[in-house]
Amino acid sequence: MATPVIILLFVLGLVLIIKCGDLFVDAAVWIAEASGMPKFLIGATIVSLATTIPELLVSLLAAAEGSVGMACGNAIGSVTANLGLIMGISVVCIPAVIHRRDIAFKGVLMIAAAALLWAFCAGGALSIGGSIVLLLLFASYVAYNVLDARRSRQASAEEERDPITRKDMGVSILKFLIGAAGIAIGANLLVENGSELARLMGVSEAIIGVTLVAIGTSLPELVTTITAISKKQSSLSIGNIIGANVIDLTLILPLCAVISGKALPVLDQTRLLDLPVCLGFCLVAIVPALAAKRFHRLTGVAMLLGYAAYVVVLCLRFAV
Repeated sequence: MATPVIILLFVLGLVLIIKCGDLFVDAAVWIAEASGMPKFLIGATIVSLATTIPELLVSLLAAAEGSVGMACGNAIGSVTANLGLIMGISVVCIPAVIHRRDIAFKGVLMIAAAALLWAFCAGGALSIGGSIVLLLLFASYVAYNVLDARRSRQASAEEERDPITRKDMGVSILKFLIGAAGIAIGANLLVENGSELARLMGVSEAIIGVTLVAIGTSLPELVTTITAISKKQSSLSIGNIIGANVIDLTLILPLCAVISGKALPVLDQTRLLDLPVCLGFCLVAIVPALAAKRFHRLTGVAMLLGYAAYVVVLCLRFAV
C-alpha cells in the first residue's frame, strides 16, 4: 500500500473516533441518568466494555498470527497509557472528589490483577492455570458490578425522574452503538496504518505494540475522557479508565492463552519493564486517591511525567 494512502486512512481513523466519541458519551450519560445508576458505575461497566473492544480484537488477532510481542505489548501498554496518559489528562483537567465505596473494590482489583499478571509471567510465559485465575478475577468483577447496579437502581427507585419514552431510549441506544462501532473502526484504522508507518521506519514489533498500538487501541478511552471532560463528566471518565484496565488485565492475555490452548510466551521486555511499570502506575493512580478521597491534580502531573519518562526509555531502547 502506498504511503499517501496509509496516511489518509490514518487521518480518517482519527476523524472517525473524534466524531463518534461525542455520540458515545452523550448516550452513556443519558443511560446513567435514565437508569438512576451512578455515572462512575456506567463508566466502569457499559462504557469500559465497549471501549475495550479494540484492545481485545487487536491482541487476539496478533496472538493468532503469532505476533506475541504485539499482543502482549498492546494489552499491557494500553493499561499504562490509560493511566499515565489518559487518566493523567483527566485528573489534571478536573481533579475529582471520590467515594471510597465507588473506587475501592475496582481499584484494588486492578492493582491485584497487574501484580498477579506480572507474577504469572515471571517465568517467561503466561500459563493456562494463571490465565484461569485471571479470568476468575474478571468474572468476579462482572458479578460485583451486576450487584452494584442492582443496589443503585433500588436506592434510586423512589427518586422522581422524567418519564422515559421508547423513542428516547431507541435514539440513545442507537447513538451508543454507532458511537462504539465508529470508535472501534477508527481505532483499528489508526492502529493498522500507524503500525505500518512505524514498520516502514524500522521500529520493532514489541515497541510498536507497547506504544503506538497501545495508544491507538486506547483512543476510545482517550476520546471518551476528553469528551467527558468537555461535558464535566469526570466520574464517567475515571470509571471508564479503571473498568477498561481491569478488563485489559484479566481478560485479554488470559483469553489469548486459553483460546490457543497453550502457555502464551512473554518477551523479556514485557516481564522486566512493561509489567512492573504498569503495576507502578496502578499503585500511583489508586493508593493516593483512596487515602485522600480525591484525585489530586498533582497525581495527574506525576502520571503524565512518569508516562513521558517511560516512552523516553522505550525510545532509547529502540535507538540502541
